[in-house]
Amino acid sequence: MNILSLSLISGLLLTAPTLYAQTTLPAAQSKPAEIPSFNKPVRLVVATDGSGDYRTVQEAVMAVRDFMQVEATIFIKNGIYKEKLLIPSQKTHITLLGESKEGVVITYGDYSGDAEKHTTYTSSTVRVQGNDFRAENITFENSAGRVGQAVALHVEGDRATFRHCRLLGNQDTLFLAIENSRQYYQGCYIESTTDFIFGASTAVFDRCTIFSKSNSYITAASTTPRQRFGLVFLNCQLTAAPEAQKVYLGRPWRPHARTVFLNTDMGSHITPAGWDNWRNPENEQTAFYAEYQSRGPGANPKGRVAWSKQLTSKEAKQYTLKNIFAGTEPWVPQSK
Repeated sequence: MNILSLSLISGLLLTAPTLYAQTTLPAAQSKPAEIPSFNKPVRLVVATDGSGDYRTVQEAVMAVRDFMQVEATIFIKNGIYKEKLLIPSQKTHITLLGESKEGVVITYGDYSGDAEKHTTYTSSTVRVQGNDFRAENITFENSAGRVGQAVALHVEGDRATFRHCRLLGNQDTLFLAIENSRQYYQGCYIESTTDFIFGASTAVFDRCTIFSKSNSYITAASTTPRQRFGLVFLNCQLTAAPEAQKVYLGRPWRPHARTVFLNTDMGSHITPAGWDNWRNPENEQTAFYAEYQSRGPGANPKGRVAWSKQLTSKEAKQYTLKNIFAGTEPWVPQSK
């Protein structure tokens, strides 16, 4: 073999690996997978029959990226979802959208003092800690029965909105859990027995139906002295079962409770006194209980306890969503 042939062979051996390497991109040069965005809307589907993305609501919630900056919608098909649901604080901008409010039921049966030693604070079927939560066309239920405190919905997050939802239970059904939480309920149905709308949050109930199942108390606010507003009912309807014939509008869970009913239709089950001091006359000096233009057989301004208030038209004008939900970060929920 001559020198020229050896030179050609050596050249081929040296260049072949280089030529081969150029036919396939190294792993480091492969196209990167798309990174999920915090600002890209998400839509997931939950169905008990497996026809959606997930079978449980909790699985879908946990699949959403933490600290979303835009809406993550979880569409829930009709079905009974027996689960103890948590919306953690890092799961922001979550929306639960039900196929129908009667057909989508999230239910569980924990109660204070049960075998698992739950308390009022841990008994909830659904607990919302994340900010900017929204729910529409869903039933939230605590199925424990008349066994004491048994929360269906516990809300801690700020700027929470509930539209056309049903809240079902007995004692302590809706827990408006903390002071720095603003909540808006529109066109909802709330059915229960005792102190079933309670807590420290600032909450508005707009055109809601409140159904009392027994003689007892509707609200038990624990508003702090730092809050200008507590529980506000606008254009609501208070109804009751036949056996409920003596129901109070509220009693103060804490001394500075604030609860106001404006333009509300009250059934005959509302007792003339209207309000109770929770066996403590000192609460009469600190609680703020008021009405404006109540109507129906349960409206009885002259029969109300002397320490409650009938608002003037000027005073009633301050009860707007803008004023009620004002803060360092103002919030005006959309009214539909």
